[in-house]
Amino acid sequence: MKFLQLRQEVYWANINLPKSGLVTMHSGNASGIDRDSGIILIKPSGIDYETLRPEDLVALKLNGEAATTDEIPDGILSPLRPSVDAIHHLGLYREDASIGGVVHTHSNYATAWAVHQSPIPCSLTAMADEFGGGIPCAPYVDNDGENILKAIITHRTKSPAILLGHHGVFAFDSTPKKAFKAAVMTEDCAKTLLLAMHLGKVVPLPEVEIVKWWNRYHTAYGQVGY
Repeated sequence: MKFLQLRQEVYWANINLPKSGLVTMHSGNASGIDRDSGIILIKPSGIDYETLRPEDLVALKLNGEAATTDEIPDGILSPLRPSVDAIHHLGLYREDASIGGVVHTHSNYATAWAVHQSPIPCSLTAMADEFGGGIPCAPYVDNDGENILKAIITHRTKSPAILLGHHGVFAFDSTPKKAFKAAVMTEDCAKTLLLAMHLGKVVPLPEVEIVKWWNRYHTAYGQVGY
């Protein structure tokens, strides 16, 4: 992905967070990394989604320092401060080189599960497709230093999303657009299973079926090159 495309995709993910009902006001954020330059683009802190522009995205180096104009491939330097969640985004990029995009939300249904500190069981074929199992929930931690990052790293699974007790959702994947999709799917599955629980006990899919659906989705679904 070229840097200009990355900037547009990170911008697209951010402005679509409120449009998809995943955030309210200033909450939540999306980021993406250019692995060639080691530069991360992330939403600036406290900026309205309605006024956000692609050039407002803040460029950071993997060590957390602000990038200089000559270090940013497209030379666009934002004077704004990055999201307060940047420390967790940066840590995930350092921890896992396969991650190319990170999205953080406080979406209602998923956060309801997080309030109960409960993982979302894999009871839907769509969950087997996207998450390869249930969506884990890390126990509550405060927001000091890297506590949230450490909780994510400790409790994440193959799922591209995780709930944080009493907090919200982090989703991550190879691109910002895929991370955004994981965040949307997390909220959709959380809602469906909460509705299903009103009808009675929710039964998870057998592991063999989860593997079957995961393998089909990741080998046969979609179009090559799209």
